[in-house]
Amino acid sequence: MTTQRHNGSMQAAVLYGPSQVAVETLPVPDIGPGDVLVRVAAATTCGTDLKVYLQGRHARMLTPPSVFGHEFSGTVAAVGSQVRGFEPGMRVVSNNSAPCGRCYYCGRGQANLCDDLMYINGAYAEYMTVPERIVRINMLRLPDALPFPVACITEPLACVLHCLDLASFAVGDTVAVNGDGPSGLMLAAMAKRRGARVILCGRAPQRLRVAQQFGIEWLVNYAEVPDQVEAVRALTEGRRGVEVAIEAVGRPEVWETTTAMVRKGGQAIFYGGPPGGTSMRVDAPALHYDQITLQGVFHNTPTHVAQALEILADPTLPWASLLSATLPLARLPEAFQLMMAREALKVVILPTPQAD
Repeated sequence: MTTQRHNGSMQAAVLYGPSQVAVETLPVPDIGPGDVLVRVAAATTCGTDLKVYLQGRHARMLTPPSVFGHEFSGTVAAVGSQVRGFEPGMRVVSNNSAPCGRCYYCGRGQANLCDDLMYINGAYAEYMTVPERIVRINMLRLPDALPFPVACITEPLACVLHCLDLASFAVGDTVAVNGDGPSGLMLAAMAKRRGARVILCGRAPQRLRVAQQFGIEWLVNYAEVPDQVEAVRALTEGRRGVEVAIEAVGRPEVWETTTAMVRKGGQAIFYGGPPGGTSMRVDAPALHYDQITLQGVFHNTPTHVAQALEILADPTLPWASLLSATLPLARLPEAFQLMMAREALKVVILPTPQAD
């Protein structure tokens, strides 16, 4: 295998441990015959990146010291000798993973559960190598009119679409979303797009206003009501509960609250990733006699990645409202501080001054 080497250096954010990040000068990455080198135009922060920053690692995706970040878009800088369909100068976005296509789960149409799911990190840098498998399966050309920062939302929106494909609701049914972060807002917006009557629960007035921009009319500020579950049930006929309730926070106690919102025969979906070693309590008689379905959901599939990019190209949806601030790479820790203070949904990181 011939490796294509590149002269020159780049700026990159290297994670060394919990809340320990340094922007350093590193060599521009090499690429193999099937790889693509992307000049990163924009990268966005997300809850997973925040957890990686605070914990200093991620068991599935990276071990420090490592360049990190996984939501990005940019321009093709170079392609390997065996790459077809991509060329220098092309505007692209890439998912942060790709399935193997050969294992038991891939064969059953559950590519998100692939036994050999390949991950990449390294978006908080001027350049990033996208390996052959991800180039082949999950790298896409951007529509000309789609801004780089908005394109970065492709990966999390793909996760949202995968979640909703597992949800059992029809047009006119009521769906509750518990959480007002970027994923909660996108879940609410996409559930409404599919014809649901959506109730969004959160506690930040500015985030609930963003939900209104997506057309969400039923809002519950759980900081202002004595009982969040009853407040949601009060918005359903006969206070019976919702058809589907989706948790988008990642805390077991919120999983329990979400489960309590559903009607008999309803479904609770757990979207947010909880801390390792945690557990939730379940009212076993209610689970049995009310015939409630508990559904976990993880990540996305190539089908959902393609669908997400197509939806992001719809200019009638206010995607830019999810992007709270724009900062240069050198101020990446400040971006995480904004997220921890709940002053930002997503922060756009510009690795180079020339990025759009």
